Amino acid sequence: MGDITVIPLVDEGLGNSAYLLDLDDGRALAVDVSRDLRQVRELAQRRGLRIAYAADTHLHADFLTGAVQLAASEGAQVLASAKGHREYRHAALADGDEVDLGGLRLRALETPGHTHEHLAFELLDGAATLGVFTGGSLIVGSAARTDLVAPERTEALARAQYRSLQRLARLDDDVAVWPTHGAGSFCSAPPGAERTSTIGTERATNSLLRSPNEDAFVAQLLGSLGTFPPYFLRLGEVNRRGPALTAEDGVLSGLTAAEVARLQASGAAVVDVRPVVDFGAGHLPGSVSIPLRPVFATWLGWLVEADTPIVVVRNADQDPDEILWQARKIGYDRIAGELHGGIDSWHASGEPTTAIPVVSASEVGGTAVLDVRQRHEFEAGHLPGARHLELGAIDAQASELPAGPTVLMCGHAERAMGAASLLARAGRRDISVLAGGPQDWADATGDALETGT
Repeated sequence: MGDITVIPLVDEGLGNSAYLLDLDDGRALAVDVSRDLRQVRELAQRRGLRIAYAADTHLHADFLTGAVQLAASEGAQVLASAKGHREYRHAALADGDEVDLGGLRLRALETPGHTHEHLAFELLDGAATLGVFTGGSLIVGSAARTDLVAPERTEALARAQYRSLQRLARLDDDVAVWPTHGAGSFCSAPPGAERTSTIGTERATNSLLRSPNEDAFVAQLLGSLGTFPPYFLRLGEVNRRGPALTAEDGVLSGLTAAEVARLQASGAAVVDVRPVVDFGAGHLPGSVSIPLRPVFATWLGWLVEADTPIVVVRNADQDPDEILWQARKIGYDRIAGELHGGIDSWHASGEPTTAIPVVSASEVGGTAVLDVRQRHEFEAGHLPGARHLELGAIDAQASELPAGPTVLMCGHAERAMGAASLLARAGRRDISVLAGGPQDWADATGDALETGT
């Protein structure tokens, strides 16, 4: 059949890759696409392709599958594990089952570990294996976490992950590895820019594949696990049932200041997506700062309850479609609208605002510092004497933090302002946010960072 065209579609915010395989006859296979189909649709249209197949390697925890939407809009055949017991129409595949793609074939390989029903998809041309879509089994430099199904199954799934990786490692060296999870994903651990690999490269360099035995593998994998957003525990079941179909477009309905105030009083969350400096200068009391950037969806899912109606505050130059689709891909469909005219209309209505100072390194002085980064980031280098509490735990533990003036910090101030907004909502008024991160502070002061806990 000649060379094949497999195009990765990287979601930098979630740290994932979906794939579009050109079948060379006007049709395509999409693998592990999210409900935000803008990128894959644009690519398929540009190449003149109809998406005929949509394969999911597993019941995703970090995003809603786009396969159901593709089945409805494109007539795509959904390919997924029989053991997932999905409640929508799909080709339910067991180990060794093959799907004829029209010259190429896709073979299902049971590779449990990341989830109990996980499949890898081996792409074959005749007798030759060209590559394997590994999902959350073998990934670049590691393997995806095994603690998302149920706490009591974590170790058993880690042992299954060991056997799955050993199975994949028996493929030939030149077989391409096309994983879903990668750097930046809370489903996996390793940093690094590479999104794809080969079996030979992973066999030579992946420390988990080089573990001397199963027990060592399990200890290493489980020891690498950090926290993850709480919505991860919910989306797997939503994906099993099948996400609701959604309109291909959408708008943020405009709301007056009075309407926003009424919604907030009745329990709606006001999510302010403006940059840190803008939020710090003035914002609606009780609003949550989640700046619009590639990781917006992750922090929305971490800081706002899933069933809470949401009101958005944005600047005029921020893309409303990006806000909507990032929310939709994690199942946050209850967007009530946006403050029409932005913060200026709130000011004009005479409604009150509040501020959170953004301070420079020289202004920290002897003030208490709260570092809200992930544990591994904190241990790699933090301000001397800094207290550590991850952003995801701030809301639950706000009342346990010591009183007194506190500077919040992270790597670039976005997460710190999110934490500060939660503390302000809980009644704290003696807080500020450090502009920049620990290295900026070290460069500005000439002082050394501390490492470890």
